[in-house]
Amino acid sequence: MALKIVSVNVNGVRAAFRNGMPAWLSVAQPDILALQEVRAETEDLLRLFNEFETEHGGDKWHILHDNATAKGRAGVAVISKMKPNASRTELGAKSFDSAGRWLEADFKIGKKTITVISTYVHSGEVGTPKQDEKYKFLEAMQKRMKQIADEGGLALVLGDLNVGHTELDIKNWKGNLKNAGFLPEERAYFDTIIGKHGWVDVGRSAHPGVDGPYTWWSNRGQAFDTNTGWRIDYHLATPKLAAVASDYKVHRAASYADRWSDHAPVAVTYDI
Repeated sequence: MALKIVSVNVNGVRAAFRNGMPAWLSVAQPDILALQEVRAETEDLLRLFNEFETEHGGDKWHILHDNATAKGRAGVAVISKMKPNASRTELGAKSFDSAGRWLEADFKIGKKTITVISTYVHSGEVGTPKQDEKYKFLEAMQKRMKQIADEGGLALVLGDLNVGHTELDIKNWKGNLKNAGFLPEERAYFDTIIGKHGWVDVGRSAHPGVDGPYTWWSNRGQAFDTNTGWRIDYHLATPKLAAVASDYKVHRAASYADRWSDHAPVAVTYDI
C-alpha cells in the first residue's frame, strides 16, 4: 500500500486555512498529514477539517492533537484518512515541558505497523533559557529515537526540527555559524541520530550533495524570492521504511503572495 505522508509547519492552522491551505490540501491529498505549530484547540482542527470534508468530500479525517501548555503556541497534530491504533505524547523527563512538540501515532497496514511522529523542536536563542530548553528536548528526542531504532520497525520522525544539519541545508551558512539552528552543538545531535543510530534523512538521500531543497524562508527582505532558505523540515525514517520511500517533494509556493505558511510542505510516498 502506497502512503503519501506530508509534514508542514502551518504557522497557525486557522491562519493557514484562511490563506489558502484548503486549495493545496485538495490537490496534495495526503493519506497522513503531520502538522507543527498548530496554535489552536482540538475543536478548531475538527471544525476546519469537517468543513473541508463537507466542501470537498472524501473520507473522514481522524485527528490526533497535542496542545502546547501555553495557549497559542506550538502544538503538533497527526491527521489521517485511516484510524490510528494508538498514540503517545510522552518524551523525556517530567522536569521539562514537551507538550505540543512530540506526538507518536501507530497505524496498522495489513500485518505491519508504521509509527508516524510529528515533531516541533524549539527554535532556541543563544545564551538564553530558550536554548537550554532546546538542548533538553534534543537530548530526549535523541534517546527516544534510539529506542525506536533499536526495535527495528517502520517509523518516521517528521516535522520542523529547527536545525540545519550540514552546510548544504542553509543558503547563508557562514553567517549563521553562531546562531541557533546551525550551532555545532545542535548539529551534533543529528550526527548521532543519523550517523550512529541509523536513521535516514530521506530528503538528503533524495538530493545528495546539493544545496537544499529549502523548506523555510525568513519573512525579512527578499529571502523567499532569492531562495535564501533553510532546510529544517525533515522526514527521518528507520532503514526499513527509508528503503520503500519515493517521490520526495518540497511543495514550494509559486510566489511569496501564494504562501499560506512560512514553511513549505514536505511530501514523501512510502510503499508499505
